[in-house]
Amino acid sequence: MVVSRGKTPSAQETFMQMAQAAGLRTRLLVTLGLLVLVRLGIFIPVPGIDRQAFAQSIQSGSLGGFVGFVDIFVGGGLSALGIFALGILPFINASIIMQLLTAAIPALEDLQKNEGEAGRRKISQVTRYVAAGWAVLQSTLLSVFLLIQFAEQPGPIFVAQTVIALTAGSMFVMWVGELITERGLGNGASLLIFLNIVSTLPRSLGQTVELAQSGDRNLVGGVVVLLLVFLAMIVGIVFVQEGTRRIPIISARRQVGRKLYLEQSNYLPLRLNQGGVMPIIFASAVLVLPLSLTQYISNPAFSQFVGRYFNPTSFLYVGLYLVLILFFSYFYSSLVMNPDDLSRNLKKMGASIPGIRPGKATTEYISGVLNRLTFLGAIFLGLVAVIPSAVESLTRVQTFRGLGATSLLILVGVAIDTAKQIQTYVISQRYEGMVKQ
Repeated sequence: MVVSRGKTPSAQETFMQMAQAAGLRTRLLVTLGLLVLVRLGIFIPVPGIDRQAFAQSIQSGSLGGFVGFVDIFVGGGLSALGIFALGILPFINASIIMQLLTAAIPALEDLQKNEGEAGRRKISQVTRYVAAGWAVLQSTLLSVFLLIQFAEQPGPIFVAQTVIALTAGSMFVMWVGELITERGLGNGASLLIFLNIVSTLPRSLGQTVELAQSGDRNLVGGVVVLLLVFLAMIVGIVFVQEGTRRIPIISARRQVGRKLYLEQSNYLPLRLNQGGVMPIIFASAVLVLPLSLTQYISNPAFSQFVGRYFNPTSFLYVGLYLVLILFFSYFYSSLVMNPDDLSRNLKKMGASIPGIRPGKATTEYISGVLNRLTFLGAIFLGLVAVIPSAVESLTRVQTFRGLGATSLLILVGVAIDTAKQIQTYVISQRYEGMVKQ
């Protein structure tokens, strides 16, 4: 097989390497086997629960929108009440908490930036402990909720065994995610969420096909329009996720011994969507909270207010959604990218932006560019978040209700990252083959 050193691997080369190269094939099989194992664990039931009554509550929607929102990310594990019902969510929550704490606590920030690999390992270990505590907290709240309505034999023994089962399942899923990252294709936690979202697609597609076969021309047209909108959104997400603003950088001349290195031109890439899917997740979680409170607050006026103004089709809900997405986009961008650190690192490397003085001027310039990029990214996220619900309401096709903006962004983002990871392994195999020759 003839390959080019400098070119990105073609699809043919990638599939040939996946089938022939032992290293890449082993990583692929390990990843697939672990994903199947996690998927099977969702259907191992937690004992002592009246499943029929719980399933009826899920189908009737009496448990509120929060259960459906969380159930998307655990692949139906919460509605199935399996031992993997919490899935990877405690680890994701712990990672977000550690990101916030790292930005707020100087000791953790120093550990991450200045301690190298040892510091990152310590932060990873602390993240695991936080994930374990978060899993205990979430499983305790869930078991108390189940104790009140759905426990076959209510009592402290039921709460204890449910907490142990759910926490152990969550820690096992976290370990599998790290195993996929180390010995599989990488991005273990992301691939687990990707699997959980994809697992809901066959049911939605089946319901859509049944709806299209009903004979109603309006519904058939609505299905076609909805699928075209989803396709257009996927294309737009790919462009925005890969979109970057390249700020030119010039490195100063330097002399090493008798050798003089001339000025080198490079660029600083700033992503258009710094926060990824996190602003939509935060905004959705905030807006789902009032719907969840109606299950615990027996006030007809409050329930009527929430049902009227926090309906996804109401103008107040859409307006608050867009404002929250804008707020969390700026908030998360400030955590991910610090203009002061970028300016300081450029100065240490002897690099500068053409026409911009090093130091404070560089910081202000990078900050201004980031603010504009974040605003554009937030507008895009707002459109992605609102368009699916609007199209579903107009076409009256509700079969993809669970597949919203958050799911689409995660699916596309993880697919792009995994494809890049596979291409990296293919390139490494390519150069190993050249060395052996």
